[in-house]
Amino acid sequence: MLRRIPAALAVIGLSALALVGCSSSAPAACERPDAGSSALGLIDASGAEGSPAVTLADPVYVDETSFEDVTVGDGPAVTSDAQDVVFSVAIANGASGETLISSGTDVRPVSGWAEHYAGLADMMQCATEGSRIVGALPFDAVSTEAASSMGLTEGQSLAVVLDLQKVYLPAANGIPQYNDRPGMPSVVLAPSGAPGIIVPDAAPPSELAVEVLKRGEGPAVTADDSIRIHYTGVTWAERTVFDSTWDKGASAAVTLDGVVPGFAQALEGATVGSQLLVVIPPDLGYGEEGTGSIPGNATLVFVIDVLGIDEPAAAPTE
Repeated sequence: MLRRIPAALAVIGLSALALVGCSSSAPAACERPDAGSSALGLIDASGAEGSPAVTLADPVYVDETSFEDVTVGDGPAVTSDAQDVVFSVAIANGASGETLISSGTDVRPVSGWAEHYAGLADMMQCATEGSRIVGALPFDAVSTEAASSMGLTEGQSLAVVLDLQKVYLPAANGIPQYNDRPGMPSVVLAPSGAPGIIVPDAAPPSELAVEVLKRGEGPAVTADDSIRIHYTGVTWAERTVFDSTWDKGASAAVTLDGVVPGFAQALEGATVGSQLLVVIPPDLGYGEEGTGSIPGNATLVFVIDVLGIDEPAAAPTE
């Protein structure tokens, strides 16, 4: 754990749904599938951006997932099912026109929707942030559990309006940087972007050491932000991984006041898309006491990918 305190578990607004593993690689380019059908002409999309609504001119029935972009956003594209997304969605019963779901979601990888809402995951493939997508899903494009929770019977279809509000990077995509500081660990990357860390057979730096391996072109992290990251951490002496979001199959959201001081100092000012190599001495980590599997007086090594900055939580309405 890199946090000072445990994180609270997030709950999504559609139905209970477990995260699944992410794909191993992201293609360099992504072509939006041509998945239109005449049934889409029966679906009317309305509502403000982020608050979609759906109505039907006539009953909608389809044998396969169909969709088209009503609005094409100019943000990042979904090029991998490992990418985190946030969207708002309105779903209606294609037979009755009754709205079954009208909800926003929390941050979750596209792959996290595949088990129960495979049709929604298909609709987002290669879509861009800011897009409004109209779709029609057959009965088998959702799980038996999801169909049951919505009262959908075999043979019926779903009409969908989905606003893709946020698309995060699957891994750091910044420009590689040259670093020549002696005695620093080496980093090798899997096709997915997951790092392997090679610690040298030498004494660790006595002070905080930060190298920018890739420099992103996105906004810079500030103390007020909730930052979406991937990271892997190892101890210098043991050369063993003690924590990794890549192994867990899901990114993490952190704030600078919720992590150890060395991690916060390295992350502040970093730009979205950047990858950092960070060596944290004990006094800026977990000190003499250590924590969990991290022994006392441990020097920590992290590789951090800055994937995006979460939108601020909406202020409560009275």
